[in-house]
Amino acid sequence: MAKIPEDVIETVRTATNIADVVGQYVQLKKSGKNLFGLCPFHEERTPSFSVAEDKQIFHCFSCGRGGNVFKFLMELEHVTFPEAVVKVADFSHVDLDSEYRQDAQGPAVDSKTSQLIALQEQAAKLYHHILVNTEVGQPALDYLHQRGLTDETIETYQLGFAPGQRLLKPFFDQRNSDYQLLRQSGLFIENAQGELRDRFTERVMFPLRNASGHVTAFSGRLMQPADNQPKYLNSPETTLFNKSRLLFNFDLARPAIREAGEVTLFEGYMDVISATQAGVRNGIASMGTSLTTEQIYAIERTTDKLNVCYDGDEPGQRAISRALGLLNQHSHLQLSVIQLPEGQDPDEYRQAHGDVAFKQMMTTAKETPIKFQLRFLRRNKALDTDAERLDYVNQVMPLLAQVQEPVELDLYLNQLATEFKIDKSALLAQLKQTQRDVAAQAERDRPREPEKAPVAPPVTVYQQQRPLTRLERAERNLLYHLLHDRNVWAKVSSVADFCFVHDDYQVIYTLAQGYFQTHQTYQTAQFTDFIQEDRLQQLVIELETTTHAAATPREIDDYLAVIMNEAPVDEQLRQKKNQLAEASRLGDAEQQRQLVIEIVQLERQRQANKQL
Repeated sequence: MAKIPEDVIETVRTATNIADVVGQYVQLKKSGKNLFGLCPFHEERTPSFSVAEDKQIFHCFSCGRGGNVFKFLMELEHVTFPEAVVKVADFSHVDLDSEYRQDAQGPAVDSKTSQLIALQEQAAKLYHHILVNTEVGQPALDYLHQRGLTDETIETYQLGFAPGQRLLKPFFDQRNSDYQLLRQSGLFIENAQGELRDRFTERVMFPLRNASGHVTAFSGRLMQPADNQPKYLNSPETTLFNKSRLLFNFDLARPAIREAGEVTLFEGYMDVISATQAGVRNGIASMGTSLTTEQIYAIERTTDKLNVCYDGDEPGQRAISRALGLLNQHSHLQLSVIQLPEGQDPDEYRQAHGDVAFKQMMTTAKETPIKFQLRFLRRNKALDTDAERLDYVNQVMPLLAQVQEPVELDLYLNQLATEFKIDKSALLAQLKQTQRDVAAQAERDRPREPEKAPVAPPVTVYQQQRPLTRLERAERNLLYHLLHDRNVWAKVSSVADFCFVHDDYQVIYTLAQGYFQTHQTYQTAQFTDFIQEDRLQQLVIELETTTHAAATPREIDDYLAVIMNEAPVDEQLRQKKNQLAEASRLGDAEQQRQLVIEIVQLERQRQANKQL
């Protein structure tokens, strides 16, 4: 591996706007001079994640993580520094010599996680090779072609085929793969004797990638129906794969989601793949189960708008209703429903009508969640009787009570009045009564117990865990101005025997001395790469995200006085008080008297220092 030179790293950094990279993962909105969004490193509902474009750094005021564009990818995708540089270079279209790309061939280091990912990705390559290059895979390839998928699409999604015979175990045995890792991979089923056999056989294979694009699991579709065999079989949950968190195609769809400003949620993998081939590239799917709050949160970090496009049959319509209920309860997303013709799923519609009609339908068939629910409530109702119509109106009213837009509400009321020949004023009267009933019920449901004080979230290693002392405030302020003002740097450098009291500040100061030997100006995003320890990197980022006014010469003198005069006195006081406690324990009265005199003198000296 060739170490990437600093000038190459700097070329990549200066060609990149950190907001563009972060914006692929976090929905950022301008607030003041910075950009804010929901932190990708922990779950939150109020944005506390900040990106400062002028300094090219990020910082979360809640969990405390921060750094430059390379640190962001290292933290989020768990890659090494060289891998992060290569990823940013590719994003910004900066050419890198091939020798610098050797570290970017897979997940970082030799951790258990990276080894498990390597197993999944090797299996994906093998399944794909069998599909596209062997006779045993030809029926599966023909099947996919019959479903309207092109070779390019098959290649993009690395679709594969798992044949009936034993395949993976001999394959990994030839590579001396660790048995315990194979057991934990989810790729095998283990019998009572500890023998491993392939979990997936006679199935078209869909690799399941995490948000970073690494294969973490598989879903296999049966080629032919079989008794006691599910149509789709997913990998079991492992340390890599949690089906409640993973969204199919999220890694590939994210740029299109950001560009379109919205995401489309489909019901199945084939729907997503088919839509992508038709040019609708912002599609994702949950893992064959109901949408989860974890998945909703991942979507919210990326966009404000969500379209639900499930099958047009009865189960699909019920699934839409459930999804809307969950989304209304747990998200602030702007919702739409893309309504398909009766009984068709998105893939069937595309095959029947073609790519152009499908793409058009994804825009023209949008409807509001309320409109969907109004139609959903009509199913299986004979609305030609007064009783059925009255029952329908009574079910509709709680939905209309939720509508906030006056024009939208008026539209629905007019439709009801016209269709059922009901006086609109009567509908309005019933609506107002329903709104009162809903408000009263909400009041009754409201907990009557005294509200408990909110429990503070656990403090992470990145967070400041205690208030700063006067000394530490002086050290932080001085260090900030040292880095940003060359006049302050020159003044402090000329002070004989100056050093910071706390080691962290002194280490940063020492690293800065080396930095300024080769750099004329200070850039936070650049300087953090000189710092190896995460704790010190976070400290530098905290300095940048704290407001600092320009310092006067007197203020710099005050900081120096606190650090060089008060700190030694405080340390002496601490030592003398410890000695006094020991003398008291031993009953040494003479020593106690002497120490008390010295403590009083030190206290006077400290007071005098504060008055300077």
